[in-house]
Amino acid sequence: RSGISFLIELKVAMILLCSRPFLFCASLGLHVLLIASRQGRHADVCQSQPEIVQEVANGAWLGMRECQHQFHSRRWNCTSQSRNLAKILQQDIRETAFVYAITAAGVLHAVTQACSQGALPQCGCVTLQNGRWEWGGCGDDVDFGYEKSRQFMDTRQRKGKSDIRTLIDLHNNEAGRLAIRTQMRTECKCHGLSGSCTLRSCWRKMPLFRQVGDYLMQSFHKAIRVMSGNDGKSLATINPDALPLDANVLIYSAESPDFCQANQRMGTEGTQGRVCNSTETGLGGCDSLCCGKGFAHNTLEYEENCQCRFHWCCEVQCQRCSVRKDVSLCL
Repeated sequence: RSGISFLIELKVAMILLCSRPFLFCASLGLHVLLIASRQGRHADVCQSQPEIVQEVANGAWLGMRECQHQFHSRRWNCTSQSRNLAKILQQDIRETAFVYAITAAGVLHAVTQACSQGALPQCGCVTLQNGRWEWGGCGDDVDFGYEKSRQFMDTRQRKGKSDIRTLIDLHNNEAGRLAIRTQMRTECKCHGLSGSCTLRSCWRKMPLFRQVGDYLMQSFHKAIRVMSGNDGKSLATINPDALPLDANVLIYSAESPDFCQANQRMGTEGTQGRVCNSTETGLGGCDSLCCGKGFAHNTLEYEENCQCRFHWCCEVQCQRCSVRKDVSLCL
């Protein structure tokens, strides 16, 4: 499904959240935000702070776009088909861990960025004093974004039982948020005669979201398999010799399928028809992506904008050109 249709689903889901807060079971088109608020807490947010709900939607969309970027050359490519994605997210596998983490991070990032840009009346920039530095500029208020991410992303799990799935989801949500917090950096600007640094204006800055995605992808590769603890209320690593779980790592409890075959029950779409790189031997290469089933060379023909020109003032006019492209497709 195209990104545009996914965005439409996302917007509709947010409207459902605000119009039917007592029985909301859509999740921005991805079954990640599953909110059922009997106390009407989210109804209050929708009525009094609709701009925050909009940023939550933007953050979930940001997270899914990054997921699709990180997985575009893999057998599972972070599909935006909500029905299949919902089935994937019912399994406690590595891929599910990444989706929960990146969407929780996306909500934190979007809300915080909106604060820094002055788009939300409830928050703004962080200004602090620290020694001889004059903290100024516009520091990112990650604390506010962090709380909003917890409020929206953790609600369903906190209302449910403390089973292994709930504990895993909450852990991965937090790992996503920490991926931003641990990568915060300080930026400074010097003030003084001849560029001397007698006084500095400094502020805290979030990492670019692509850096967050790269960070979580590394955690995806190092994800740790867990099981329910003896008390039934905690998690333990499958490997008894492993170190205690760190809050920054992604965790899962079940091994992933190979994603080679389409399976409606599992939510896997298979790799038939996927574009692959016939000259690549690793990820995205035809041997790996096509699961050893072979591939065929095809020529695709499509139209795209070309010979675009800017006309004063203020319009860009383009022609439509037919383009032919040779591709390799999995059998």
